[in-house]
Amino acid sequence: MSPSHHNVLVIMPAWNEAAVIAGVLQEVTGSVGAFADVLVVSDGSTDATAQIARGAGVMVLDLPINLGVGGAMRAGYLYARRMGYEYTVQLDADGQHDPAEIQSLLECARRESADVVIGARFAGKGEYAVHGPRQWAMKMLSFILSHVCGTRLTDTTSGFKLANRRAIELFSYEYPAEYLGDTVEALVVAARHGLRVRQQPVAMRARAGGEPSHSPLKAARFLVRAFLALGVALTRPKTSVDVTQS
Repeated sequence: MSPSHHNVLVIMPAWNEAAVIAGVLQEVTGSVGAFADVLVVSDGSTDATAQIARGAGVMVLDLPINLGVGGAMRAGYLYARRMGYEYTVQLDADGQHDPAEIQSLLECARRESADVVIGARFAGKGEYAVHGPRQWAMKMLSFILSHVCGTRLTDTTSGFKLANRRAIELFSYEYPAEYLGDTVEALVVAARHGLRVRQQPVAMRARAGGEPSHSPLKAARFLVRAFLALGVALTRPKTSVDVTQS
């Protein structure tokens, strides 16, 4: 690990992304290197993901086992809290998230006094689209979570997300590790602790590599798991983590 130089930390959870991560990191560091540090959390990768990230000159947490996105992000938030970062931005390692959009998330957080800002795909920017059961599930989740969070949300399963210091404090202890917990349940956790959630329209891109999950079977699984995650989140009692002074 190298010491931090900026107050923004880009956290990239990565599991076996050796085929694409070098190009993604080149773009990320070129885009945000003047104002943000980059941390790759290699989530139990069995390929060269961690080695490639180190070779790119970014910080790396190399987890010994695969924890899933939620577990990897909690490790990243814990590091950010210990190192005193003001903001973190979760960025996918597969190239779907455009690092040039990070500035707009930061501007939204400051303009709206938001603790959490979602980079939203379905908010009037870009051409990213989903269809069928997956689209229905996303719309229903957005409808419910808009009421929970007290603001209009159109993309509650986006993994492109900014957190300020209050949210970092909370998420370093209370970031859900279950499937979709890092998106759906994390928003419920944030709302129940009084954090202000907002969204910022962004354009998403196709994966730089790997297989997208658009088959009917995968879409049906997504629908079931999404609502299970929401059900767990809404029935889970609020914990005593205090973020009011962070």
